[in-house]
Amino acid sequence: MNKNLLITGTILGILGIILGAFAAHGLEKLVDADAIKTFETGVRYQIYHAFFLLILGGTYFVDLKLKKIILYLVVVGVIFFSGSIYGLATNELSGFDFETIAIITPIGGLSLILAWFVMLIGFIRNKVD
Repeated sequence: MNKNLLITGTILGILGIILGAFAAHGLEKLVDADAIKTFETGVRYQIYHAFFLLILGGTYFVDLKLKKIILYLVVVGVIFFSGSIYGLATNELSGFDFETIAIITPIGGLSLILAWFVMLIGFIRNKVD
């Protein structure tokens, strides 16, 4: 499980850097400054959660069952939260209207919050000081 956390965190980090560079250098001529700022919010949260998984994969203070739950919550959260933000920020460039599925953004945010909450539970349950 730790390897899965580390691999997933690394992939999210790589994609976050690529998307951040795209926002900084590729989107500036295609969308307005507010859309770029919105896109960068998605990148920022994706990178935060990449680090979150990397740190979690390197700790033994949370049991494997909870780590698995956290991994799923983070992956769903990043896809729903950051992914929908990417779509909404670039909505005018797409043939798909991302505003029709904007409800998944807060669901993704809730999933990310729950991941942190599950980690807190893991720390509280841990018997080692």
